[in-house]
Amino acid sequence: MSNPPSNSTGAAVENPLDAAHYADRAVARRVEVVENVRLARDTYRLRIHCGEIARRIVPGQFVMLRLADQNNPLLGRPLALYDTVLDDSGAAIGLDLVYLILGKMTTKLATYAPGQPLEIWGPLGNGFPTRACDHLILVAGGIGQAPFVAVAREATGGRQYGEPVRTMPRAKRVTLCYGVRSGDLAAGISDFEDAGVTVRISSDDGTLGHHGLVTELLEQELAATTDRVRVLCCGPEPMMERVAEICNRAGTACEVSLETPMACGIGICFSCVARVRQAGGGWDYRRTCVDGPVFDAEKLVW
Repeated sequence: MSNPPSNSTGAAVENPLDAAHYADRAVARRVEVVENVRLARDTYRLRIHCGEIARRIVPGQFVMLRLADQNNPLLGRPLALYDTVLDDSGAAIGLDLVYLILGKMTTKLATYAPGQPLEIWGPLGNGFPTRACDHLILVAGGIGQAPFVAVAREATGGRQYGEPVRTMPRAKRVTLCYGVRSGDLAAGISDFEDAGVTVRISSDDGTLGHHGLVTELLEQELAATTDRVRVLCCGPEPMMERVAEICNRAGTACEVSLETPMACGIGICFSCVARVRQAGGGWDYRRTCVDGPVFDAEKLVW
């Protein structure tokens, strides 16, 4: 028998196809735009109805979205769950997705009106685990606030998600530290406040909130609390790496949701790999779409 493969450290690697979460429960559907409203500069909230996905999805998971009947762009794009849409009886019937105009697909999507067709498949990814804490701190940069509205509502006891419904231990406090380049890019603030979240904003240009980096807000929060803290982070990779360093130094649990570009979302193309530390030493590549997008920050090789 041949020796097991090894990575650059010489350590044996685990089976790269042995993912903790596969897309075996995902469904693909053709849907229509219900709403497509502007939240901030270049930022929109898209609403679609798809009960099969809405009933199953949990905070931190995502869907792949594609413009129907078009081949330019050909591939779909990953969009995190912003929140589910409920009917009058409280049943989940739809999804809200928040996106930032960055390329050809999102530029076209911003022009879509109610009734125009889309293709969607999901739910995908592992989502945020249900771990207890006293103070939940959400650190977001850029469009990284998108996964956190559902997280906040679950942590404050306002909503439940999944099928079967999962139980999230309630946090005493939830704080959002949200960094933007300029104040007019801040999106969804009222949704967080309505969920009972304390919102702290930083801007690079000083036009809104703290003039500086969002990581400075995190350091202030950690220095001011004696509670059992858990940090969740999403945004640009340099920011997430810095958040991971701060939390590691403080001995604080930290999980990050990677924004790695994806082509398929179901683990076939291996275009979204991240370097993850292995239990036996060394590291191996893991697919963000099926092993993530949520990882323990200390396990990532940045």
